Amino acid sequence: MEFGTFILAAQRGYHQTSEQVIRHSIDQAVASEKAGFGTAWFAEHHFNNYSLVPSPLMMVAACSGVTKTIRLGTAVCVLPLYQPQRLLSEIGFADIVSGGRLELGVGSGYQQFEFERFGVNVDDAPKVFSEYLDIVMKGLNQKIFEHQGTYLKLPSTAISVRAVQKPTPPIWIAAGSSRSMGRGYREGHNLFVTALHGGLDAIRGLRTTIEGAAAAEGKKASDVKIALLRCAYASDSEREVESYLDNARYQRRLSEALHQRRQQSQDGYMLQETPTQQDLSFDTLRANLPVGSVNRVIDRLLEEIEVLKCDQIAIQTQLGDFDEKTMLKQIDLWGEKIIPAVNRALGTDAALKVANG
Repeated sequence: MEFGTFILAAQRGYHQTSEQVIRHSIDQAVASEKAGFGTAWFAEHHFNNYSLVPSPLMMVAACSGVTKTIRLGTAVCVLPLYQPQRLLSEIGFADIVSGGRLELGVGSGYQQFEFERFGVNVDDAPKVFSEYLDIVMKGLNQKIFEHQGTYLKLPSTAISVRAVQKPTPPIWIAAGSSRSMGRGYREGHNLFVTALHGGLDAIRGLRTTIEGAAAAEGKKASDVKIALLRCAYASDSEREVESYLDNARYQRRLSEALHQRRQQSQDGYMLQETPTQQDLSFDTLRANLPVGSVNRVIDRLLEEIEVLKCDQIAIQTQLGDFDEKTMLKQIDLWGEKIIPAVNRALGTDAALKVANG
C-alpha cells in the first residue's frame, strides 16, 4: 500500500501568517519523505484562507530542492483557471527540477468565489476541464500540436520545456462523479477520490460507483490506480484527537460554504466558520474515521482498504491551525508504526490468499 500526505496549507486565523503556513507545509513534505511516505500532495486554492497554495506546481518545485526521493503531486491543478499552453511548460519545468518525481493531479474546481475572480464561469467548469485536459494530453504527448475547440483555439504550437517522465508524468483525476471516473478509465488516468468524513458505508458506496464507471467503459476497477484522501490521526491523547477533529470539521464547514456559494467574510478575506445541519459530532467522526489509538487506526485502515481496494491512502496532515510540532510528530509516528504495520498485515493477507489458492 502506498501512503501519501495531503497538505492543504490552511490558515484558520490571523494568528497564523502566510509565511508560517507555507514554510510549515514545506516542512511537512520533508518530514513525509523521512517518514517513508511515497507522495506529498499539494492543493490549489485562491483569494481566501481555506488554502494558501496558489500553485501546487510551485510547491512541487520548491520541495524538489529540499527532498530527494518522495514523489511530489498536485492535488489538484484546477484546469479551468489556467491557460493550458502555459501550464504545459510549467508541468515540464516542475518535472525537470524534481528529477522526474511529479505526480500530475488535475480537476475541474468547484469554488465560485475563485472562479469569479478569474473571470471564469464555474458552471462551465466541467466542459472547460474536459477540453483543457485534451490540450494538456496533446502537449505532453506531441512535440508540436494544435487545437480547435469550443473554449480555446491554438495554432501549431511547440512546448519548449518538456516533462522528463515518459510518456508523461502519472495523471490523476480528482473524481467525484461517474463521469469523471469514466474518463479516467477510458484514457488510463488514475483516480483521486474521497469519502469526505463518511464511514464504511460511504466507502462502500464509493467503491460501487468506481466499479460502475469502470464497467461502463469495459474496464476493471483495478485497471487504474486509486488514491483515497482521508482524515486520519493516531494518538492516545484526547486533547490531540479532539483538536484534529475540530480542525477537520472546520475545514469541511469552509469547503461546504464555498461549494454552496454561501461563503461569508467580514473583511473580504478571512472566511467565517458557520456550523451547519450537515455537521457531524466528534463521536460520529470518531466512529467514521481512522482516528484514535494506533491500533484503532491500523485496524480501521485495513477495513477501508479491504472495501475500497485502493492503491494509496493520502492522509490530511495540515488542517486549520492544528499545532505544527505535533503534526510533524504525527507524520513520524505514521512512518514508525502505522505504515509498516498496515503493509505487514496486507502482505500477510496476500500470502494467505496465495497459499489458499
